[in-house]
Amino acid sequence: MSAPKVFYATTPVYYVNDAPHIGHAYTTTAGDVLTRWHRQRGEKVWFLTGTDEHGSKVERTAIANGVTPAEWCADLVENAWLPVLKTIDAANDDFIRTTSGRHRQGVQRFWTKLKENGFVEAATYEGPYCVDCEEFKLPGDVLTADDGTLLCPIHDRPVEMLKEDNWFFRLSAFQDALLDHYERHPHAVQPQSAYNEVVSFIKGGLSDISMSRSSVSWGVPLPWDSEQVVYVWFDALLNYITAIGYGANTNTPESERFAATWPADVQLVGKDILRFHAVFWPAMLMAAELELPRLVFAHGWLLVGGEKMSKTKLTGIAPSQIIDTFGSDAFRYYFLRAINFGADGSFSWEDMHARYTSELANGLGNLASRATAMVVRYCDAVLPEPGPYANADRALQDAMIAAAEGADAAMVRLDFSAGIAAVRSFVEAVNLYVTEQEPWQLAKDPSQRQRLDTVLYTVCEALRAIAVLYNPVMPKSMSALWGRLGAVPHLGEIGDQDVRHAGQWGQLPPGAVLSRGDALFPRIEAEKSEPAESVPTPTNSGSGGN
Repeated sequence: MSAPKVFYATTPVYYVNDAPHIGHAYTTTAGDVLTRWHRQRGEKVWFLTGTDEHGSKVERTAIANGVTPAEWCADLVENAWLPVLKTIDAANDDFIRTTSGRHRQGVQRFWTKLKENGFVEAATYEGPYCVDCEEFKLPGDVLTADDGTLLCPIHDRPVEMLKEDNWFFRLSAFQDALLDHYERHPHAVQPQSAYNEVVSFIKGGLSDISMSRSSVSWGVPLPWDSEQVVYVWFDALLNYITAIGYGANTNTPESERFAATWPADVQLVGKDILRFHAVFWPAMLMAAELELPRLVFAHGWLLVGGEKMSKTKLTGIAPSQIIDTFGSDAFRYYFLRAINFGADGSFSWEDMHARYTSELANGLGNLASRATAMVVRYCDAVLPEPGPYANADRALQDAMIAAAEGADAAMVRLDFSAGIAAVRSFVEAVNLYVTEQEPWQLAKDPSQRQRLDTVLYTVCEALRAIAVLYNPVMPKSMSALWGRLGAVPHLGEIGDQDVRHAGQWGQLPPGAVLSRGDALFPRIEAEKSEPAESVPTPTNSGSGGN
């Protein structure tokens, strides 16, 4: 019997023309929460992210800064892209660089195979190209300014008119196969609006597209034509398979990993790069006789002042600007709680401060502080044995089951806001329970001792479930809460708790030793929540990209 397939999730490889902003961190955070959740379902998981380091934009930016493209990429990766993973607490299993040897080898083997299979041929490209997008533009993809200049609609900059003798990928050969695939797998692209967009584009007719560049030197050389490099997108897309062993020799650990991991279960992308991932990428895989990803999910844009998050338009906010004030857990919570994943969402400091205060500091944080303080005060820090359960206790137990089931169903379908809302509703129910049961009043009456013990146990057991369910979203604070509940000696580490079993009552054993600590979510004054300069001017322009 073969081993179960690894749950494989990817982010795009981010374009290293500049430092990351919160739009990049948003995608990575979503992938991290998703894969942490699946790990806590007992699944074997592989979470990949990385950087796209080739292409004309990187080459030009490096030259403008007086360094080689390799030096430019190495500096940005080491000092900007890798550090941001620590800043947002990402637990990725791998980080792929498209300048790495393993990637280059896989890219060359892939395109050699496609050429051998008859899907690569020489042709001339003539038309518009956006360097910021690193994309050959179709006539309907550009805007015309009043003076007749053709503009990229994403970057609002003039496109360049190119004429190159390149090698082309026969994309048109896969039009019917792609339509058939999406008719048989209507959930392979989500949300529904993205699926409709992809199918409409394919039905409009596919044209062969240049898979190489003759005027760019910074890239992966074609194995059969050393004068050309692989077009940056047709290089970058292959990271999803080169990172897990494609192109490695057979009967090696790398080839075994590829067999156990591919196809990808979830590929997260921004909606502006949907066409590459849901049209070009699956066609490439078909040409190589490989399985297609099970799901490509296109999330919306983060908007600041009505503009897409972008370094080009000076609306890029570094993740550290937010995390230095609110902490990484609140950053992760806010962006997946406040924005419906798949739709555009606006960020404002005021909204983040309001949600942080009401939902985290006053909501969950206050509940945790009150519960542990009362057990320390009334029970000498030892979790008491509960007595008979009353209707209010049983109602809370039922609510806990519903929260766990609802959160699991939502998170698995990438509805992060609904998953978080299910847990948040339970937090509110527990807070209401505490208010109604008034354990501080019960503590004044010795005859109510058993009832007090039941109430305190009920609140702490509820906090156990909350900690488990919120751990993929807020790992730092939930680990701290787990420690204060005295759960580790009895239940093990919080990351090992199965979210599917979180709603089962009675897991936190009486006798566990609780402790108090600093506030999980310290209150922040409104005037201190927003930095003096919230929209910085970047040192180099550019908008992310792949």
